Amino acid sequence: MALIQSKTVANQVDEILLERIRDGNYLPGSRMPSESELSDELGVSRATVRTALAKLAANGLILRKQGDGTYVNARVRDVSAHFGNLWDLVQLIEGNGYKPSIRFISIQKRPATDKEALALALEEGDDLICIRRLFFADHKPVSLADNFIPFSLLREPLESINGQLHIRDIFHNYFHQDIAFVITDIRSTIIGEETRAFLGGQSDRAILNLSISFYGKNNLPLAFGINHFDDSVLRLSLVQAWA
Repeated sequence: MALIQSKTVANQVDEILLERIRDGNYLPGSRMPSESELSDELGVSRATVRTALAKLAANGLILRKQGDGTYVNARVRDVSAHFGNLWDLVQLIEGNGYKPSIRFISIQKRPATDKEALALALEEGDDLICIRRLFFADHKPVSLADNFIPFSLLREPLESINGQLHIRDIFHNYFHQDIAFVITDIRSTIIGEETRAFLGGQSDRAILNLSISFYGKNNLPLAFGINHFDDSVLRLSLVQAWA
């Protein structure tokens, strides 16, 4: 199998093995190929394979049994979030067995509020790009997402932004930035009328409010987001490996 030169070898092996687990090529509870077999197949060193397997094990996706081999965790399909992508809505929707889609609602340029400026290391009144999108699981709306991005980061025409892309691709294509890490603050809240107009349901029901901060390299703030998330439709679970 040929690897792509634009990515590190370790990252590519990591992605290949993770994709095989997600796609069911390596079934839950099944024994995975040995380090030597993977090394020969992928054309990489055993040390590279060992590093990728260690990352999978640390996230609870595989179990390494001394003298017996490496097995896919039998409970892997119960896990809807891993590898730090806890609030990757597209993956979360797919992991719950639904087909994801995104409705691009609006995009506008406006001055930052005090809260937004603080989150993005801006001066009050600096311009922001505000993107509002609605995520669907099959045909049911499950999350209303607002992302606020410093206008100074924009590298392509504002009107060219395709709001139906994954947020990772929006940053890469139009801001020439890559997301390094994300910090999420999770709170329960009563659904507001504006949000209920998009998500539907009873007016007094509880939903999750996710305040999300996206960072690039060198801790550069890329975006501040507010997601209103209907957890009555999508099941959330997190695997955590204990030493």
